[in-house]
Amino acid sequence: MQPSNSSADESQSSQQIFLDSNLVVNERCLQQMFLHCSDVVFRKFRIHGKNDAILVFVDGLVDNQRIDQMILKPLMYDNRSALAREDLVLFIKEQIVAVGQAKTTSDLDVVVAGVLSGETAIIMDRTTTALILDVKGWMMRNVEEPSSESVIRGPREGFNENIRTNTSLLRRKIKSPKLKLESLKIGDTSNTEIVIAYLEGIAKESLVQEVRERLKQIEIDCVLESGYIEEFIEDAPYSPFPTVQNTERPDVVAANLQEGRVAIMLDNTPFALIVPITFWGGLIANEDYYERYWVGSVIRFIRFGALLVTLFLPAVYVALTTYHQEMIPTSLLLSIAASRDPVPFPAIVEALIMEITFEGLREAGLRLPRQVGQAVSIVGALVIGQAAVQAGIVSAAMVIVVAITGIASFTIPNFSLGISLRILRFPFIFLAGILGLYGVTVGVMITLIHLCSLRSFGISYLAPIAPMKLSSWKDIFVRAPWWKMNLRPELITGSKASVRIPKGQKPDPEEGEGKG
Repeated sequence: MQPSNSSADESQSSQQIFLDSNLVVNERCLQQMFLHCSDVVFRKFRIHGKNDAILVFVDGLVDNQRIDQMILKPLMYDNRSALAREDLVLFIKEQIVAVGQAKTTSDLDVVVAGVLSGETAIIMDRTTTALILDVKGWMMRNVEEPSSESVIRGPREGFNENIRTNTSLLRRKIKSPKLKLESLKIGDTSNTEIVIAYLEGIAKESLVQEVRERLKQIEIDCVLESGYIEEFIEDAPYSPFPTVQNTERPDVVAANLQEGRVAIMLDNTPFALIVPITFWGGLIANEDYYERYWVGSVIRFIRFGALLVTLFLPAVYVALTTYHQEMIPTSLLLSIAASRDPVPFPAIVEALIMEITFEGLREAGLRLPRQVGQAVSIVGALVIGQAAVQAGIVSAAMVIVVAITGIASFTIPNFSLGISLRILRFPFIFLAGILGLYGVTVGVMITLIHLCSLRSFGISYLAPIAPMKLSSWKDIFVRAPWWKMNLRPELITGSKASVRIPKGQKPDPEEGEGKG
């Protein structure tokens, strides 16, 4: 192996290893690096019956049929006259191998990285240049609808574990050269490919640069899922609220790119990350935009009401039954008192027992096989709830409260935000059991102060409510018609490229009737 003689960067060049002109030396070095790697194949052959060469690839990551037909056959059996050795690599690259992507390198590390990524390396005798060919062909999961983000109306395709499949799905949504896909690799051993996706001219350059810098600062041995990256780049890693959105849907990524956000896509995972985000974005589903605006608005309004139920209903019930019985109507109070008469525990303990049991059943249903998990969740909830009431451990009213709370939590479209609200439910129950409604009020104030202090890549987490931007309220609590949402979010894109829909796009019903 030849050491680097470059004087531009001595610290890096001293660790570079270049290919030797002797094929035996190169082969011995590669075999030493891939020692005990049974899936790495070294295929010796002769080019045109004269030049010795080896083919190096990882079995299972390449398309063997393409290697046989597009590389080995034309190199071994074509009756071409051999060229001068210094021109042989270029001649093979440009005129012999029928492969779409091909590159040359003299760096042994580049050769090894290419082979481990599924590419095939051709190393020839009496030359210090290797040819790297892209003939990847491993097995992968088909494009399917994401089970965690299913829709009634909308696209049925979702990302899979192949980064190139995912970028192609995104390209199908946005057919514009403004869609930029920058690639880098993170992980000393995993060498995971990461793609930064954004729309040039729409996403702020400062935001894109911030994403680049945060990703380049990550030093880790292995990246297996987007959650590894999320913890490194999020603004508030100790907050229960997510400041980075994850999704499996290409249409969700495309819609967010159109608003000036940046997406981060990783190889080997179907989940893409989106930054920046706001709290309100976690309550907005992609299906809100596929139905008529008034339907989406009503559903979104119900979703906001379910958020309040999810977070406060058990705490308010505990506070009222423990400290503020005078606020409950007399007939309802008598009914609750009768159901609680055989229960030996205070309301706070009763609520904690039922909430923990419900969360355990939900977790068990997720971990078990789908058919078994659904049966365990439904039957378990019915049996345990009924048995607990008959045994006098909990009251029927508490079972109803916990059931309503659990159903409301399923309406939160963002899974990460839903988990945050489920966790925060327990501190609110404790505060309600200790201080009553005053404790709930204190919890609300602390939560609002915390939310106001959060930022996601420089954007306020409660924007456009705090700071207030009335022009952006068209897509928060309700969904305005498309012809009303003619501007992109100014807090994300700024004043540049803010127009999405020209004015005057509102349909005229009278004009349509006249034509009919």
